[in-house]
Amino acid sequence: MGVQEDIRKLEDEIKNTQYNKATQKHIGKLKSKLAKLREESQNPSGSGGSAGPSYAIRKTGDATVAFVGFPSVGKSTLLNKLTNANSEVGAYAFTTLTIIPGLMEHKGAKIQVLDAPGIISGASFGRGRGSEVLAAVRNVDLIMVIVDVFSPEHIPVIERELSNVGIRLDQIPPEVKIAKRDRGGVAVNTTLPLSKIDEDTVVAILGEYKIHNADIVIRDDVDADQLIDSVMGNRSYIPTLVIINKIDLADQESLDIMESEVHERPHVFVSGHKEINLEELKDKIFDTLGFIKLYLKPQGKKADMTDPLIILKNSKVKDVCNKLHRDFVKNFRYAQVWGPSAKHPGQRVGLDHVLGDGDILSIVVKKSGQ
Repeated sequence: MGVQEDIRKLEDEIKNTQYNKATQKHIGKLKSKLAKLREESQNPSGSGGSAGPSYAIRKTGDATVAFVGFPSVGKSTLLNKLTNANSEVGAYAFTTLTIIPGLMEHKGAKIQVLDAPGIISGASFGRGRGSEVLAAVRNVDLIMVIVDVFSPEHIPVIERELSNVGIRLDQIPPEVKIAKRDRGGVAVNTTLPLSKIDEDTVVAILGEYKIHNADIVIRDDVDADQLIDSVMGNRSYIPTLVIINKIDLADQESLDIMESEVHERPHVFVSGHKEINLEELKDKIFDTLGFIKLYLKPQGKKADMTDPLIILKNSKVKDVCNKLHRDFVKNFRYAQVWGPSAKHPGQRVGLDHVLGDGDILSIVVKKSGQ
């Protein structure tokens, strides 16, 4: 209870401190301490791990998505209807006791769908083994926040629990580079004016992490929380799709209340039990993931334009190499690209080249003995 009590005290102090230029630095330091305490609550030193099932999942397919929601909102039913999985379903809480994977095939993509145990308020502090469940979804490509149609209040609770374990929903990583050095203090360089944080606060936040000598380059108008995330360096940035289930049981008033809650973000109303809007759900999953098509060209041969490789948008050549063969990265020499991402046809690129929709890619690897 010690760490959790300290966390609550810091949260209260931040909430009760009026934000202005005079308090900006103080609040930045408080938020830094809070982030460190939350990290400690997730990874207590010397714990050696807790007893019980492991929630580690090996990713497979073209993308991995996960249901995250309270118990008994219909995750298992939807998994069974969308995929080839066989997840136990019952009309009582905590039916799912481990993470169940299934495979959904849609529009040429193979999408791994995970059904996780239901979380509850306080999950990020370990209630109901919640911290382990939340940690297991840190590496998915899409989080599907699932609620029943009568519980719009569950959405901010789920989002808060995910945030507490370092998952940033519907955000992109801020452009902040920190290079530590031996001496000389902290040099802050920005490429645009900072409106949400000043240089003294930047230095104070770095100091909370014992970074007293460094060059920091900030290319986004970050706030204190975003800077802390950059310093921590272990955040997961994941898009979301809100799924509102059990609409077959709802009246129009309940539907309208939920629509007002989610209308500004990707969402879909479904009934897993009655199989309402399941095709629309598949389309939403596919579209929110943002797949692109890539055509492979073996060296010295024509490109295969009939059977594209389905990959996630913003994938790099390295991601394709890892997908095709485990030794391709180790033996990589160069790649050639024709298409939207190439500056000219047949451009030579490296592993970090970001591919575009409709690109043709040829990968050249070292031959055995080279």
